[in-house]
Amino acid sequence: MVGYAESPEEWQRQIDALHEDLLAYHQLYDIYHNYDGLVNLQQVNRLAGEGPVKVDPRILNLLLQAKELYTVTSGQMNIAMGRPLSIWHTYREEALRDPAKARVPEPDKLAASAEHTKMDNLILDEENFTVFFKDPELRLDVGSVGKGYAAEMAARAAEERGLQSALLNVGGNLRSIGTKPNGTPWIGGIQNPWSDAGEKTGYLMAVELENEALVTSGDYQRFYVADGVKYHHIIDPDTLFPARYFSAVAVLAPDSGLADGLSTGLFCMEPEEGLALVESLDKVEALWMLADGSMVQSSGWQDHLKT
Repeated sequence: MVGYAESPEEWQRQIDALHEDLLAYHQLYDIYHNYDGLVNLQQVNRLAGEGPVKVDPRILNLLLQAKELYTVTSGQMNIAMGRPLSIWHTYREEALRDPAKARVPEPDKLAASAEHTKMDNLILDEENFTVFFKDPELRLDVGSVGKGYAAEMAARAAEERGLQSALLNVGGNLRSIGTKPNGTPWIGGIQNPWSDAGEKTGYLMAVELENEALVTSGDYQRFYVADGVKYHHIIDPDTLFPARYFSAVAVLAPDSGLADGLSTGLFCMEPEEGLALVESLDKVEALWMLADGSMVQSSGWQDHLKT
């Protein structure tokens, strides 16, 4: 985080509180590890198929927003994709440990896992703060929205503590608080997704941010190579294989969770469909970077670029 405070002591107080907030969200949304005395998503995945599990409001609220994003993106952002995503995660980790053994999951195996990805089977009880899986084999993976949601909540908490000018970078998810003290916007960069592995990574453009979030999903972020083909981590719910429409999609929105979820959903949608969706949303802009080096942008994207 970069920003401004009235004193070094106040700045350190904000930094410490932000770190504690983000650590708490990380542990709550972790699907791979459990923590003593904490009911997190790893526990939810393990127990919610047996009966309702009482959860922290920060989990329930994330899942509620994820359900809304599922509807907005016509199912292309689906946190109930835990089963097929777990298969891809295992194959990717194995390939990264030993590239000579890189493999691609069998389509039949993926198809079987997709039988347990229906969002309707995720039952959220807002009154009692419980989560229940109507399908015992359903599993959640909030990687498409969790980081953005955590960044948004941490930024709002910092604002409530009095922070008025800062730029948060949470694993590449940018969330601005106010402007710089001189009134000028914060600046976020759009990484060049077409840079070669050995080339120094550059930026395509600079985006002005004022109480906004900028999130990019790209095929260069997490991937492995099998038989000369790159397999990245953004899995298309329709094909169960990495989405092939774009090299990257960047989203600018007033809410980091919204921007994060949309960047994933748009990555899995055809350009025309995604553009129509963005144009229908208030204060949301997007940039699509295609594999051939061309770009498509929403009608208001240009207005946010640093000149």
